[in-house]
Amino acid sequence: MMDVTATPESQGFSTARLENITDWMQRYLDEGKLAGTQSLIARHGEVVYSKWAGQSDIENNISWNSDTKARFYSMTKPVTSVALMMLYEKGLFHLDDPIEDYIPAFKDMRVLRPNAQNIDDTEPAITKLTVHHLLTHMSGLTYGFNGGLLADAYAAGKMDFGPTRGLLEEQVNKLAQMPLAFNPGSRWNYGVSTDVAGRLVEVISGMDLRAYFDAHILGPLGMTDTAFDVSAGEAGRFASLYGVGENAEIKLLEPAQKSAFLEGRVTCHSGGGGLVSTAGDYFKFAEMLRRRGEYNGVRLLGSRTVDFMTSNHLQGDLADNGQPVFSEVSFEGVGFGLGGWVMLDPPKSQMMGSAGDFGWGGMANTVFWVDPVEDLTILFLTQLAPSSQFPIRKELRALVHQSLVD
Repeated sequence: MMDVTATPESQGFSTARLENITDWMQRYLDEGKLAGTQSLIARHGEVVYSKWAGQSDIENNISWNSDTKARFYSMTKPVTSVALMMLYEKGLFHLDDPIEDYIPAFKDMRVLRPNAQNIDDTEPAITKLTVHHLLTHMSGLTYGFNGGLLADAYAAGKMDFGPTRGLLEEQVNKLAQMPLAFNPGSRWNYGVSTDVAGRLVEVISGMDLRAYFDAHILGPLGMTDTAFDVSAGEAGRFASLYGVGENAEIKLLEPAQKSAFLEGRVTCHSGGGGLVSTAGDYFKFAEMLRRRGEYNGVRLLGSRTVDFMTSNHLQGDLADNGQPVFSEVSFEGVGFGLGGWVMLDPPKSQMMGSAGDFGWGGMANTVFWVDPVEDLTILFLTQLAPSSQFPIRKELRALVHQSLVD
């Protein structure tokens, strides 16, 4: 549970203006676009807004509560990126190391030829796939929903690192048998790169990804509600997943009681999308990033490492680095660091924000970001897939910033 710890006015907010967020959340519920929703806003580490509404399970009439568990999907990516950079800080690898040095299956990778007509129309990769390529999504890997020959092959091969797909090692080795969409480093493309990064954590640390997370991130931060599955005793707190039907009505996609994320069903610990968490738990992780590597007396990363991760690692913005495909963020005016977006130019992005704010979202419309300029931490949860359905993130950015009055 995340209780309000300071009055909005003491932190530069207007209480009345924050209620615009409450009205906005309720409007989505009243219009039947979302089942349940939750927003949390903190400044200088003090929570000034924490509200939830609607239902986590429409069919069983279960209310969304402060400690409802949700599929965080791609908000797992920043956690995996932190895990890998913790190993980087120990001098165990370099960012320009070829992946094949750690995962031999990636040796002698091939790339689809320009205008290839079939998945076997390939040529040898000019550049080796490196750790930096994975962390920045410049790898040539993709997702099955991105469209094109390679994406279609991913979809056919169920190359999505879903919770029941099999061991992470097996899935990564299977992935390495497919060609890349382009030569590593030549452009940006959202894909399963962070799943491979999760496997790197296993190889370099000698620990299963779940065990590494528990020992080095979740345990130290006190994130007791975050895991790759939901235990039987906690299933009643887990939200169902919804989508949008043909007539724009809410459609049940995965009942909480039959979820692939339930304990005993999960076989693949996906560093790209496998975590289940709560707003209160993930807030601890986000606050660690806002505090440049430390939370509640526990330091996971050096402050300069966090600064390095949250700097733009691209030449220009995302729009300068390839044909736009689905992503969890806009392309114009936004760059990418090691594991998440970095805002470069708010006017160019046509979104409220600060240069240097960073974060990431998940497939079920979850999102978090940290704004170092305004010293903000923001979290939003719901369970509606895909995240491209409504402009929730753009709207929430405007709502948060209009609430600041100092």
